[in-house]
Amino acid sequence: MENQDLDLDIIDYAISVLSEGGVIIYPTDTIYGLGVSIFDKDAVKKVYQIKGRDENKPISACFPSIKSVLMLTKGNNQDINILNRNLPGPFTFIMYKKRGLGFKFFDKDNPKIGIRIPKSEIAIELSKIFPITATSANKSLMETLSTPKEIVKQLNHDVDLAIDIGPLKSDKFSTVVDLTKLKPTILREGSGNLII
Repeated sequence: MENQDLDLDIIDYAISVLSEGGVIIYPTDTIYGLGVSIFDKDAVKKVYQIKGRDENKPISACFPSIKSVLMLTKGNNQDINILNRNLPGPFTFIMYKKRGLGFKFFDKDNPKIGIRIPKSEIAIELSKIFPITATSANKSLMETLSTPKEIVKQLNHDVDLAIDIGPLKSDKFSTVVDLTKLKPTILREGSGNLII
């Protein structure tokens, strides 16, 4: 999925849906994700409702570049080196947010945020105007499905747009790495093999 054929009209339309508070299904480098603008608290709330997810459980965000990540997060030289070595790729990195960024609903006052830069041109293009949520497109505690058609059915048709590139299901989710500790700590083993 490294070199997806981008249909820029679909990307533009998807961004307009996101800009208006819509919910989309989009491909990543592991599975399909459920995306809304992370700055739209009503849209984020909708994602929690669609998934039936506990609002105290944080959702990660998809970014287009390391530069954009560092505009919203605090990272030291070691963190930046790790990001550069592993992204884009199937990782979720937990980092501290910069203060005063208006994430109050998105993270329920959590000082940390999970960031993703998938190895997916579509995901990267979709997040260039604003970061979007990066949570699996499924009901909480239910199976992660491989096609948007199956996903839309599972989610009771509560999405506004699905970008379908065919079956997409990794054997594993992204590898979750906590960069807020003294040493990078793997919280969940997944598709990515961390390079320190």
